[in-house]
Amino acid sequence: MKEDLPAERCNALALRQATRHVSQFYDQHLAATGLKGTQFSIVARLARGGPRSINELAHDLVLDRTTLGRNLRPLERDGIVALAVDPDDRRSRRLSVTPRGRALFDRAWPAWQAAQRRFEQSFGKDEAAALRSLMRAVTRIDLSPP
Repeated sequence: MKEDLPAERCNALALRQATRHVSQFYDQHLAATGLKGTQFSIVARLARGGPRSINELAHDLVLDRTTLGRNLRPLERDGIVALAVDPDDRRSRRLSVTPRGRALFDRAWPAWQAAQRRFEQSFGKDEAAALRSLMRAVTRIDLSPP
């Protein structure tokens, strides 16, 4: 009989719980803008980093294309992001923020900054920086099956 793994030792559960907790916190701060944290991340990446392909954006955000597509649909429908043919490679399409999306990002940015400040006040600025570093390290490890 297999030994039960205590919930407090499950890495996946701990990461998901922390992610949900922090995501809900950021969603509350962004609520007045109409954006969820996941949508803000997409819009921010495009607004600050410029146009990119769906594959590049999925890689940047550590999302599979299907999940990214589900998150993009309402943003595209609402005229916040646009998909257009890449002028350098007509076989490829690139995502960009529309003027409406840029205005929304500019309104949402202070709410995100407020959430960021509040999180760092509660958790600690150094601890938050260390946490981000650890989480980035987690995204770089090879977890593919042996």
